[in-house]
Amino acid sequence: MKPVKVGLLGLGTVGTGVVRIVEGNQEDLSSQVGSPIIIEKIAVKNTEKDRVIAVDRAKLTEDPWEVIRHPDIDVIVEVMGGIDQTKEYILEALERGKHIVTANKDLMALHGSEILAKAQEKQCDVFYEASVAGGIPIIRTLIEGFSSDRITRIMGIVNGTTNFILTKMSQEGASYEEVLAEAQALGYAESDPTSDVEGLDAARKMAILSTLGFRTNVELKDVTVKGISSVTREDITYARRLGYEMKLLGIADRIDDEITISVQPTMVRQNHPIASVNGVFNAVYVHGEAVGETMFYGAGAGELPTATSVVADIVAVTKNLKLGVNGLKAIVSYKTKRLQSDEQIVSKNFILLHVDDKAGVLAQITQIFAEYDVSLASVVQQPNEHNPDAEIIIVTHNASKASMDKVLKHFESLSVIRRIKSVYRVEG
Repeated sequence: MKPVKVGLLGLGTVGTGVVRIVEGNQEDLSSQVGSPIIIEKIAVKNTEKDRVIAVDRAKLTEDPWEVIRHPDIDVIVEVMGGIDQTKEYILEALERGKHIVTANKDLMALHGSEILAKAQEKQCDVFYEASVAGGIPIIRTLIEGFSSDRITRIMGIVNGTTNFILTKMSQEGASYEEVLAEAQALGYAESDPTSDVEGLDAARKMAILSTLGFRTNVELKDVTVKGISSVTREDITYARRLGYEMKLLGIADRIDDEITISVQPTMVRQNHPIASVNGVFNAVYVHGEAVGETMFYGAGAGELPTATSVVADIVAVTKNLKLGVNGLKAIVSYKTKRLQSDEQIVSKNFILLHVDDKAGVLAQITQIFAEYDVSLASVVQQPNEHNPDAEIIIVTHNASKASMDKVLKHFESLSVIRRIKSVYRVEG
């Protein structure tokens, strides 16, 4: 049985996990695909570095091109990260007829259409299960499991760092700054956490999921993004008091082939399954017209969960090699992209206002909502010993984004409103 040879770009956390699984599960993998899978060459930054796993130094190189151009390598596994230079490596590998497995969400969100087009031209596989939600097989599920259905909604917690932060703030009453520092100390957050906490990481993942789920080419610029850095303990306290948990949700909706995608802190009703997803775990909720509601839950990051998805893709490539069907499963975005207008995007909303504590203020505020045809589900005014102003908490019924924008703009010009403290989407 001729072995399938793999070239590995990167030997960090995920790359190390790939080596562990391939070498540790060789018997099982070989029985599945009918031949051994061998890691032939590994590109690293420093071949002399001490590593947590034993690797034959003869397999190491500091030149990624040596891996790309290796004549015996069948599959390139990219777990080194980066965008522009990495894109060059991937396109050159495809040009040489090599199949690609990548965990690089940034690369696929920004250049996935170009890479997949090249793969189709060269009849090569490009698999990227590990780019979204770590060990949860959500990409393969969207492509294969929902192939007979029409997906109308994808909603998920797809960033473990922000979910860890919001969970700790909710359960322990800690501040955002305190929990972020803890997340960095534990290795859950980078020293520069911007991509995670400002929602950019989640936005890239939602662009990938929406492209696959809706069969249209969703770009990063199509995703409305708001992060969690402005979420306070006060916001979370009020959310829980009203029966909600705060989560950074990616939400993609399709109505009559018009779509909208966003990432934003969202108040989720506590009886919704996704509200109970805590810590660094991820969950993706998918609604299909035929199947109804489904939810996929698991570890969204980490060495072995992510590496499991990478190796599963290697197995898929190898099976295709044996069958001679590589490059035939590429998902082509065949639908014209049509984005919903602000008048079409609707949601419930939570608004926290700091206002003058005097008679008639509430009447003025409710009149503005009525003026823009926004109906109210609840209005609560209560004292806050830490705030000399009155606080008004409002939850709306479903209202269009266009109407809510007009309401908030009007509030900014109303003298009795001292501050629009918080505005969040509400689910459930």
